[in-house]
Amino acid sequence: MEAIMRLGAPDAVLARSEEGWRALGGSGGRWTAKGLAVSLAESGGAFALELEAPEHAVRQLKLRWNAKQEGRPLILGDHWERGYGELEWRGIVPERVLPWYFLRHDGARTAGFGVKTGPNAFCYWQLDADGITFTADVTSGAEGVRLGARKLLVAELLHDPGEEGVSPFEAARRFCRLLCDRPVLPKQPVYGGNNWYYAYGNSSHEEILADSRFMSSLSAHPTNRPYMVIDDGWQLVSGGGACNGGPWVGNAKFPDMARLIDDMKAAGVKPGLWCRPLLTAEDVPADWIRYEGSGGHVLDPSVPEVLEHVRASVAAMAGWGIDLLKHDFTSYDLLGQWGFTMKSRPHSLKPSFRDRSRTTAEITLALYRTIAEASGQADVIGCNTFSHLSAGLFEIQRTGDDTSGRWWERTRYMGVNTLAFRMPQHGTFYSHDADCVGLTPDVPWALNERWLRLLAGSGTPLFVSAAPSAVTKEQEAALRRAFELAAEPLPAAEPLDWLDNTCPSRWLLNGEVTSFAWNDVNAETLEEKEHGWWL
Repeated sequence: MEAIMRLGAPDAVLARSEEGWRALGGSGGRWTAKGLAVSLAESGGAFALELEAPEHAVRQLKLRWNAKQEGRPLILGDHWERGYGELEWRGIVPERVLPWYFLRHDGARTAGFGVKTGPNAFCYWQLDADGITFTADVTSGAEGVRLGARKLLVAELLHDPGEEGVSPFEAARRFCRLLCDRPVLPKQPVYGGNNWYYAYGNSSHEEILADSRFMSSLSAHPTNRPYMVIDDGWQLVSGGGACNGGPWVGNAKFPDMARLIDDMKAAGVKPGLWCRPLLTAEDVPADWIRYEGSGGHVLDPSVPEVLEHVRASVAAMAGWGIDLLKHDFTSYDLLGQWGFTMKSRPHSLKPSFRDRSRTTAEITLALYRTIAEASGQADVIGCNTFSHLSAGLFEIQRTGDDTSGRWWERTRYMGVNTLAFRMPQHGTFYSHDADCVGLTPDVPWALNERWLRLLAGSGTPLFVSAAPSAVTKEQEAALRRAFELAAEPLPAAEPLDWLDNTCPSRWLLNGEVTSFAWNDVNAETLEEKEHGWWL
């Protein structure tokens, strides 16, 4: 921890209650106004930010450090939940919201500013020519949190000044390790199939078994078998790709989920299952419902009975013997918007939570802990979940928005960008899943093959969406080679040109520099004969 430099006292501390913004005065690590107190004290190498507000409903805290920015630094921020193809190193953009943490590279060293994972607020940073502003959103739904006599540990702040001679990539990985004390990681490298990008919610017991046999046939690994994940479409009120919620029991095409899971294991795969835990078409008590959504009731996880309902549903799925649970849509169902629109206002929903005494972050953490505990021995993928609140609870995080089995351009800008710019979180926060290879006739194989090679050699999870009937012999051979690589531990791939390319084309894969032409307009007609480890 010697490299952790003191942040120093902020030059201004402000709090926003339901009555508006107020400047707090003080020194020695404590700032106050009538009915409000904010403290910042060193704790285990970090700085614990605490809030007391017995008389007010508080929405936000702001801390400001005045510090002129010298030179022309490059800045990289994180995202609230998934990346959306827009992560990049950029110059100073004062209005740019940098959720959770950011890195500052001045050409010689890379410094990090952030909060440790598992904070009790939605935290973001902003950098301008004259200094740094930190904001902690402590709202409870659409309203200020009412703490009463409780003191809230808002977040633990960290600053790493960096070291000369350390690359921005290694500095980023180092800083992510400091931010997450206890990452939870999968038991083995993760690879296999997911049926979403060719089935899109239209599947059956028999088709999943065919998928399972095919995935099993692609791997000869004796102890680390491939996964086969059943995505949306198996639940009772399946809408053929509508991503509907519970109840989490089968339907006419999936009449016996426990038997299907057993059959999948007999076929030689690890079964996985998708769910959307906060949406249900069930008849539930009115005080469980936060608002009405498309396809059912959106539940309020601040209600204890709702958490027990989620726990029971997840435990039932885990009881069928699944090896992986993929839960989805909690960010959208909690906040009513996707990550790319959140910016500095993550809360867009008018309905508040019934429990106003806890922040949205606290309520989310309780939900995520419930899912993690109820999943038993199954590894958990959080998809559309808040990154910093998932780290240390879920083994795998879907770190980017969907790739595609229909449109290569979407896979390129979502998948490659996500893989590169969130790679520092791989093995430090969780196992970093940049999403699938959608292997269909709609996507040129020459381009998909490059994405497959990159994922297989990256050390990150490799999921392939491939209808067995649509896979050619050439593609089957490539999948076998990819699975052979992905089944064994590999070092995290490094994007070598990420400082000046949002879709890095030069990568260090297992010690070898490999280049990829992501924008080859002739790829649909070219026969691929690229050199490297693939041959």
